[in-house]
Amino acid sequence: MEETSKEKDFIEDDNEPLPIKAPLKTLGHRTINKKFGWWAAVVLVENYAKKQICFYLWQKKDDDWKRKQKFGIHSREDWALISEYVDEYIDELP
Repeated sequence: MEETSKEKDFIEDDNEPLPIKAPLKTLGHRTINKKFGWWAAVVLVENYAKKQICFYLWQKKDDDWKRKQKFGIHSREDWALISEYVDEYIDELP
């Protein structure tokens, strides 16, 4: 089966656990990019019985992953606005 361009954008997740600590519980994730000491992923997390989707960016320092950025999406309404605004500029990218 041939991969689509969308499937190629994500890399296979290895068995390395995500560097996310309690009280957050990881329910699922997809790695976007993991190279040159940087790891970017989309993660479905649960925190005190509330779910959210987060974009994480970690940097490897001294054999440990340290979080550099985190951006959370808390509702479908948030995502609707984000995706609408990104769509306005997406054709500007190569």
